[in-house]
Amino acid sequence: MMNPFFIVVIFVVLLIYGGLNYYIGLRGWQTVFSYLPFLSPRVYWPVFSLISISYLFSRLAEKYLPPVLYEGLTVLGAYWLPVMFYSLLLITTLDILRLLDRWIRLIPMGIKQSLNPALGLTVLILVVGIVSYGAWNARHPRVNHYDMSIAKQAGSLEQLHVVMVSDIHLGTIVHNEHLTKMVNTINELKPDLILFAGDVFDENIESSNKQEVSDTFRQLSATYGVFAVLGNHEYIGGNAEEAIKYLNEAGVKVLRDSFQKINESFYLIGRDDRSGSRFSGAKRQDLETLMQGVNRSLPVLLMDHQPSQLAEPVEQGVDLQVSGHTHRGQMFPIQFITSRIFENDWGYLRKGDFQLIVSSGYGTWGPPVRIGNTPEIVDITIRFSE
Repeated sequence: MMNPFFIVVIFVVLLIYGGLNYYIGLRGWQTVFSYLPFLSPRVYWPVFSLISISYLFSRLAEKYLPPVLYEGLTVLGAYWLPVMFYSLLLITTLDILRLLDRWIRLIPMGIKQSLNPALGLTVLILVVGIVSYGAWNARHPRVNHYDMSIAKQAGSLEQLHVVMVSDIHLGTIVHNEHLTKMVNTINELKPDLILFAGDVFDENIESSNKQEVSDTFRQLSATYGVFAVLGNHEYIGGNAEEAIKYLNEAGVKVLRDSFQKINESFYLIGRDDRSGSRFSGAKRQDLETLMQGVNRSLPVLLMDHQPSQLAEPVEQGVDLQVSGHTHRGQMFPIQFITSRIFENDWGYLRKGDFQLIVSSGYGTWGPPVRIGNTPEIVDITIRFSE
């Protein structure tokens, strides 16, 4: 039987979500769509309601929907979410300005009409333009290069070429075509080591199986192999064990609170995601315990999906940590929130001998758009010295 508290939470969320969408729909009808002679409220509101609830409905009813209908509603709803988000930002801002104008006189007389169709059409064009750019941007990742040094000897290695990718989110939204493009780009870089820093899969791992991404992963080529750690989304979908099996079969070795000494030259450590304990009940090992047996005189590289609790790797002598998770907010202006949550939500950070690189991610979660950031493949050249 479902927890009553959980039922209340779902009801409140749906009530808020429905209210916000009604506000958008009402303003849309008043300022734009009511002026279309061929459109009546009897057509407008059912169509608007279907679009606005499609994402939530598909996620809640996933087990009961045919795959084609589920995927169609999910994609439709995923594009609606950024439309909803930026519509709310613009419409709310305009309504607040109109309210303030009663006392401060901010708005010119020409646009002072409370329900101005020209203004409504401008908002509509702006939202469509923003979301269209975001969808294009999300499909055009770039390669970000980092050159760094670690003040340790690494056996016979003088330098190491690492390519790191995080947050691909393979599933209903991100398909094998996007993965193939990523694999081709990585292979062109000719890396020594390939790392996937979590959230390779979205919650719906079966959708990825249907796309036969295994053969695509097998095309990856690196001198010292391909490694991965789990992210929070492999746990959210309850598919952590399946993800590990799937990746291992595809030639990607998953490090789950374990380490590997590579070429007798450096250590690679993979931490289980910190969210795993909420879903599996098993708390991940602390880093000190995990690093027992690691010779710290050699370079130590660490994969940890979330760039949190940085005091641990600093204290334990980790030389380089690679992470993802943040998406750098994915949609402007959410990066102002992620930058407050994480000490470093994107890019490079150094704390003494400890170095951190956080990727903005390669794919998307939820809305298939990126605004205010760019998807990336991280290309790292590490030079070793005394």
